[in-house]
Amino acid sequence: MRYVSLAALGIGMMTVCEAQAAAVKDIQINGLERVEPETVSAYLEIEPGQNISQLDIDTALKRLYETGLFSDVSLDMLGNGTLSVKVSENPIVNKRYFEGNNDLDDNVLERELQLNAGSIYSVAKVQQDAQRIAEVYKRAGRYASVVEPKIIKRDHNRVDLVYEIQEGPKASIDKISFVGNKHFSDSELQSEIMSKESRWYRIFSSSENYDPEKTNYDKELLRRFYAKHGYADFRVSTAVAELSTDKKSFVLTYVIDEGPRYKVSDINIVSELQGVNVETLYPEVLIEKGDWYNADKIEKSVYEITEKLGQQGIAFVDVNSVLNKNTQTGDVEVTFDITEGQRLFIDKINITGNTRTEDRVIRREFRVDEGDAFNASKIKASRRNIEALDYFSKVDIQTEPTDDMNKTNLNINVEEKSTGAFNVGVGYSTVNGALARVGIAENNFQGKGQKLSADMAISQRTSEYELSFTEPYFMDRPLSAGVDLFRTETDYQDEGSYDSEMTGGRLRLGWKYTDDLAQYVRYTLSEDKIKNVARDASRYIKAEEGSYTNSAIGQTLVYDKRDSKINPREGYYLSFGNDVAGLGGDEKYVKFDAKAYKYYTISDDYTFKFFVNGGYIDGYGGKDVRLAHRYYLGGSTMRGFKYAGIGARDKYTKDALGGNWMVYTGAEFQFPVGLDEVGIRGRTFIDAGALGKPDNIDTKYVEYSDKIRASAGFGFQWLSPMGQIDIDIAFPIAKEDYDETEVFRLNFGTRL
Repeated sequence: MRYVSLAALGIGMMTVCEAQAAAVKDIQINGLERVEPETVSAYLEIEPGQNISQLDIDTALKRLYETGLFSDVSLDMLGNGTLSVKVSENPIVNKRYFEGNNDLDDNVLERELQLNAGSIYSVAKVQQDAQRIAEVYKRAGRYASVVEPKIIKRDHNRVDLVYEIQEGPKASIDKISFVGNKHFSDSELQSEIMSKESRWYRIFSSSENYDPEKTNYDKELLRRFYAKHGYADFRVSTAVAELSTDKKSFVLTYVIDEGPRYKVSDINIVSELQGVNVETLYPEVLIEKGDWYNADKIEKSVYEITEKLGQQGIAFVDVNSVLNKNTQTGDVEVTFDITEGQRLFIDKINITGNTRTEDRVIRREFRVDEGDAFNASKIKASRRNIEALDYFSKVDIQTEPTDDMNKTNLNINVEEKSTGAFNVGVGYSTVNGALARVGIAENNFQGKGQKLSADMAISQRTSEYELSFTEPYFMDRPLSAGVDLFRTETDYQDEGSYDSEMTGGRLRLGWKYTDDLAQYVRYTLSEDKIKNVARDASRYIKAEEGSYTNSAIGQTLVYDKRDSKINPREGYYLSFGNDVAGLGGDEKYVKFDAKAYKYYTISDDYTFKFFVNGGYIDGYGGKDVRLAHRYYLGGSTMRGFKYAGIGARDKYTKDALGGNWMVYTGAEFQFPVGLDEVGIRGRTFIDAGALGKPDNIDTKYVEYSDKIRASAGFGFQWLSPMGQIDIDIAFPIAKEDYDETEVFRLNFGTRL
């Protein structure tokens, strides 16, 4: 029975619809100003003589509204068979205005709008444009922005659009935290990413403003950091940004999975190409058996192997690194697989997005040029080089096909970021007392890649002023050239009953033989002054009172294999330098310095540091070495002794006289104290050293011994948001009676 009733109901409804159908004898259209009647008729799809129902009228009404031409439409079937169509046309957009946009220019916002001058006004499109403007402000870090569109009616059915904007504050990053990091502290990981927590001293930096693209790049930076330290399976599970209720700040949380740490158990090179002698390629591999896995070294090895094959006349090759990992043992076998590459050449290299940085600054970092064979590893190395400049927040390299199937274009799109920095520092040390430092630097001066900096540091016993300029590509070659102007004033009344001034300049030139081996040469011209000598000062200090000119040329050779220059845990550092004074001026001496540091980490948390420093200086041409150029031990060198607390000392005035040679060595063990999340680590150490006497002293007036001094102690290092803080407590275990000791040493905040 129910099915019969439903069928009957359906037949009844059809009968009603047919009964409502009526024949259209005529169509009248009213209210048109700009729109042609033919346009309305076309959207009606109703002709005179046609039978229409209410459904036909509703459908026609919908079509007319969807055109966006009308703000109001009505369709009525009159009794005489006339279909009456009444419309109200949407106005025309006359002009557009923005009010309240101080952070973003009009032309930036205009690019986002759909409604241009002359467009048909639509409420829906205006709301969409307002939403687009709000999205632009979100990308600029202003999540609390409000955009309210308003209209001003003009004659002839025209309107002016006004977008009233409340920009609101930039949403800064209030807190950055990491979940899952067992081997590196939050502070260590924060130093590796672009996003930074909001601090008052970052007033000129955009790093504290939240940006989703920056967060995505942070994930890649974290992956690279862990991959460089042996964690080949590292991944960022999630990166969550939580916006505060007032929309003024974010909390960033990175959930990470470190995975196991791998050590290289074997290295192999295999080739599918005929005529390749793989034995000649092993010296190009920068990683060895027993080393921790290092993705940077693997990538550089791929590049070096590719270069070597190119020198052998094999241009079209692909070199890929293949990892065979054993998660149980933590071993990884690295195989470099050489295959034939696509026979493709680079036609053009196009660079976009660099509104400030000159093209040549980017091009000189490329390892390929126009006309070269296409090589993926060289292009990848080029991208890393450009990113390493730290001028860009984004570097994107894409290939573009050309009409010639054997050629391709490289399109490089970069997004520039702020390269200037304003540094403010405060602190305290037991040597210099209270300290204040102010500095300003621009690392991409005038878009030429040049570096310009000015620093001023004033403490209770020292004043330092320095202005530096560096050209990283001198004469369009990979030579770093620079000039420094400096002035230093130091109070040595406690150590030697005098004050010192040094004013001068320095010319520098440096180059790299490899990524790890570099050499630097310099010429220094300065005026050194000994002044304010106390009446009861040592006779040797009184003899040097006055001004002297120093003209010296020197060089330093550096071999740096550390995993980090800021907080090294693996690798070693070697340097050897020498200076010769006497190219004019009053000073004549020859000086040699050498340093060696070795770092070794056990279980990622416990780090050993072994070091030895040595130096020797000697006058010639009848000249003795003056106070300013001698060696001094104590303080940061030889903890447990005051600055200049070791070495020759006047028997009667107790003034320190320094020495002509120095050896300083020791061992340090760093360990966690349960505060890695805030960047605090503990350490124990043993220091040992000896200082030679100056040539011009008479032991009748001077206490001196070149015996080994030694000390032992413990301390803490805090990588705080305000700078590095070092606290050491040390006890001398081998000393002379006249040495000046110091149990407690604090150094806080050299720079923010």
